[in-house]
Amino acid sequence: MNTIKELQHKIAELFDTRNYMSNPKELYEPIQYSLSQGGKRLRPLLSFMSCALYGGDLNEVKNAAIGLEIFHNFTLLHDDIMDESPLRRGMPSVYQKWDSNTAILSGDTMFVVAYEYVTETKPEYLIDTLRVFNQTAREVCEGQQYDMNFETQGYTTIEDYMEMIRLKTAVLIAAALKIGAIAAGAPKVEHQRIYDFGILIGLAFQLRDDFLDAFGNEETFGKPIGNDIVTDKKTYLYLKAYQLADTDTKTALDKAFALENKKEKVAKVLAIYDTLNILQITEAKINELYLEAKKLLKEVERPEDEKTEVYSFLMKLVKREV
Repeated sequence: MNTIKELQHKIAELFDTRNYMSNPKELYEPIQYSLSQGGKRLRPLLSFMSCALYGGDLNEVKNAAIGLEIFHNFTLLHDDIMDESPLRRGMPSVYQKWDSNTAILSGDTMFVVAYEYVTETKPEYLIDTLRVFNQTAREVCEGQQYDMNFETQGYTTIEDYMEMIRLKTAVLIAAALKIGAIAAGAPKVEHQRIYDFGILIGLAFQLRDDFLDAFGNEETFGKPIGNDIVTDKKTYLYLKAYQLADTDTKTALDKAFALENKKEKVAKVLAIYDTLNILQITEAKINELYLEAKKLLKEVERPEDEKTEVYSFLMKLVKREV
């Protein structure tokens, strides 16, 4: 199997020289800007990794992998508007650099471009690939709506939150792995195994994102620290804190979230998180998901020595600091 570095190199070759410009330029410039920023390119990498794991030809998954990455970036354009996130990958988000209307329209166009790439799949794999892509696109939108609902509804459980991030984040990661298995001609039972593995990866990945938003380094993370707090996101950290807090601490948490001054708000909330050991508790939950994913990967019907790179990548992904 290819090493992760080799696969990353192939992904870089796919994207770094790709030109998305067309007319009208006002529509396509934001697309070129968004897709030229790099990022982790995790979804196409996972598609390549899965295809390679099952002994497939990477050319068979190439176009679908490009489509998945463009689709992911389309969701980010819209998410940044809804979340009022001024930075993306350390640079101004599209709606900040241009405006919200431009970000919406360019994002819509990216969805179409993504679909065009996905349809350039070998005919014998196309129907299964499109079914996965369509289901995933719908579920990502469902997850985003739940995320928006949580901002205003009075009570949200940790179970509700985990279902929301399953839809908003994990299903796209799982879909990337499944599409790679489809392109490799793997048995259908393996499609589901690698998909379930991807769900666990996705949950751990999002919890790490939540963790880094509160406790990370802004310079390496690429986004303002505490943005989830500023925008009143009911993340795992917040919900776990509220679950553990006594009456006085809940009152203090409510008062902290009601503060108008952003810096003071973030500092007060993080101080409460510190008293409740939220950093350590979140780390433990991420590690629990990591161990579940590792166990599921052992069940994948491929030789263990061919999974070495996947095990290594899994560890780096859930332990990351950026």
